[in-house]
Amino acid sequence: MRDGAAERIETARAVKPFSSVSDLARRAQLDRHDLQVLAAASALSSLAGNRREALWESAAATPDRDMLAVARVDDETPDLGAPSEAEDMVNDYKSTGLTLGRHPLDLLRPVLREQRLMPAATLNGYRNGRLARACGLVTGRQRPGTANGVMFVTLEDETGNVNIIVWQSVLEKYRREALNASLLAVYGTWQSEGGVRHLVAQLLVDMSHLLGDLTLASRDFH
Repeated sequence: MRDGAAERIETARAVKPFSSVSDLARRAQLDRHDLQVLAAASALSSLAGNRREALWESAAATPDRDMLAVARVDDETPDLGAPSEAEDMVNDYKSTGLTLGRHPLDLLRPVLREQRLMPAATLNGYRNGRLARACGLVTGRQRPGTANGVMFVTLEDETGNVNIIVWQSVLEKYRREALNASLLAVYGTWQSEGGVRHLVAQLLVDMSHLLGDLTLASRDFH
C-alpha cells in the first residue's frame, strides 16, 4: 500500500469497526490500488468474503472520476467460486511471503511419505548415526568463508526446521540442487549430540516441481 494507508486504517478502525469495503475505502481514504493490495493479501475476508469476491468489491468500492463520476451503478457481486486451498496459498506467498493457512508441506506430506521423506518432528527423535531422509522449503543458505567450502542449509516443513550440512565434496556434485532448489530433499546421516541436531547430506534432490506455481525466496548468506 501507499505511504500512510495503514495508519489511516488503524485510526479509522479505532473509532468503530468497518461495515463494508466501501466504508473502509471512505473512512480510511483508500484508493483502488490500496484496496486491491489488501484484497490480494486476503485482508478483506471479513468484509467481502474470499479473495475473488474481495477483488471484485475493491474495484467497485472507490468512486470513478471524470465522466463516470455521476453514473449510477446497480451491480450485484457475481457468484465467484472460492479459490482452492492451493490457489490461496500461492497468492498468500505472492502477497506476503507466507501463509496463515496450512503449511505447503502439510499438503505435500502424503506424497513425501511415499518416498519416506520424514518431517522435522520425526527426525528429531532419531538416534545419532541413523540414515535419514528429509524434505523442506529452503529458507536459508550459508557458506561462511571460514567453513572450508561447507554449506549450511535450513529446511522448513509443517513441523519445524531441519539443519543440513553439505560438505564441499557433496556440494560440488549437487551444486545445482543446493543453490537453486526451493523444495529440497536430502538423504544423509542424522547427527544428534548434546542437543544439537542436523542432517549430514549425502544426496540432494530438487523437488521444486511439487510446488507448482508457488514461488519462494530464501535468505542466502556467504
